[in-house]
Amino acid sequence: MTEDETRAELIDPKLQACGWGVVEGSKIFRNHPITAGKIGIGGVRGKLLRADYVLAYKGVKLAVIEAKLERIAVNEGVAQAKLYAQKLNLETTYSTNGKEIYSICMKTGVEGLVANYLTPDELWKKTFTVQNEWREKFSEIPFEDKSGTWQLRYYQEIAVKNTLEALTNNQDRILLTLATGTGKTAIAFQIAWKLFQSRWNLKRDGSRRPRILFLADRNILADQAYNSFTSFPEDALVRIKPNEIKKSGNVPTNGSIFFTIFQTFMSGTEIVQQFFCKRASIGRSN
Repeated sequence: MTEDETRAELIDPKLQACGWGVVEGSKIFRNHPITAGKIGIGGVRGKLLRADYVLAYKGVKLAVIEAKLERIAVNEGVAQAKLYAQKLNLETTYSTNGKEIYSICMKTGVEGLVANYLTPDELWKKTFTVQNEWREKFSEIPFEDKSGTWQLRYYQEIAVKNTLEALTNNQDRILLTLATGTGKTAIAFQIAWKLFQSRWNLKRDGSRRPRILFLADRNILADQAYNSFTSFPEDALVRIKPNEIKKSGNVPTNGSIFFTIFQTFMSGTEIVQQFFCKRASIGRSN
């Protein structure tokens, strides 16, 4: 039996029997790309890293499965299963040869043979022991992919997920540190997208759209961010420049996402500074 036959005849039916791809909101991603491969000498990329299966529920990736041939021992895939779970920052991972299922919990270290995969609801409750309505609302909003032309890198998705999870736990200060060129603006965009579409605000009552302040340390970065947020309604975006604030002494308030630089805090009146202090803010610098 080939690997494709093992998946089609042994693994897929077990996943479906446990509700995957059947229960509403559950999805199975096959041959899911994780990394595009390490860039070597001359810009040549190494081997693409792919997971055989990734299980997602309510828009959140929850588990990964490493599939082996039927004739190969199930524990042969454990190291790969753990590697993929580490890359994707997932708590649960499996290795299987179709006949046996080896389950690993990356959080507790508990591992061993199991009779079946966890169902979507079971895996959701295992991953999120404390339920939260905002987690549900955020997960209902898909990432914006700009008609399929924009795909988040695996670590960017993790950054967005962890930031939103912190917000569901009412944390009001979250620091993300990434190297130059790793897509900080893309991460900020997706966080703002989820907050905007779910109507999250500082009161957590869903009564209105949030007001988000995007801060940069240079005008060129603020302009780049402003131009990257074109998927939002045009009237939701406001570009604020310090020299305009100095002239008027006021800031525009009609909008949802405001882009400016740190120096704007030093412009204008106390009213201006109070305005900025009352926004949910996202900052970036190189």
